[in-house]
Amino acid sequence: MTDAQAAPPEPSSALGIQEVLATLPHRFPFVLVDRVLSRGGGEAHALKNVSIGEPFFVGHFPGEPVMPGVLILEALAQASMFCLPLEAGAIGYLAGIDGARFKRKVVPGDQLHLYAKLEFFRRGLGKTTCRAEVDGVVVAEASILFALPPAPKAAPAIQAASAPEASTGEPS
Repeated sequence: MTDAQAAPPEPSSALGIQEVLATLPHRFPFVLVDRVLSRGGGEAHALKNVSIGEPFFVGHFPGEPVMPGVLILEALAQASMFCLPLEAGAIGYLAGIDGARFKRKVVPGDQLHLYAKLEFFRRGLGKTTCRAEVDGVVVAEASILFALPPAPKAAPAIQAASAPEASTGEPS
């Protein structure tokens, strides 16, 4: 095959923060995926940069900041949403967590790599097998169960009826 006949390159599966925000309903301080490094074939690899500026470090724990395990699970749940194509406006809801294990602390300065693999998705319910790594070492793992109802249909635009000007209470 010559260069002129070469198959077109596959579109990049990586997503920056703007695409992440366009996909997930979460916003600061609760969006826990900074970028999606790859996705496809029912798998996703996302990244969370753990910064000392995270609000949860103020109280968890003073003098020894540690990312709460429940937030690592939330980051894995958010990464799981990139395992399948989502309709615009779709919101995935956490339905359960099985086999959660925390193997090492996650601290400011860590890059938390989030891996999710879709095990099944039927009738709006799904399950992913997930792990979080820092420097190639597994720090947490769990199976995430989620519900993903169909995205709500856009409501028809309602035009406001013409209303008389509001009275200011001053004589005209």
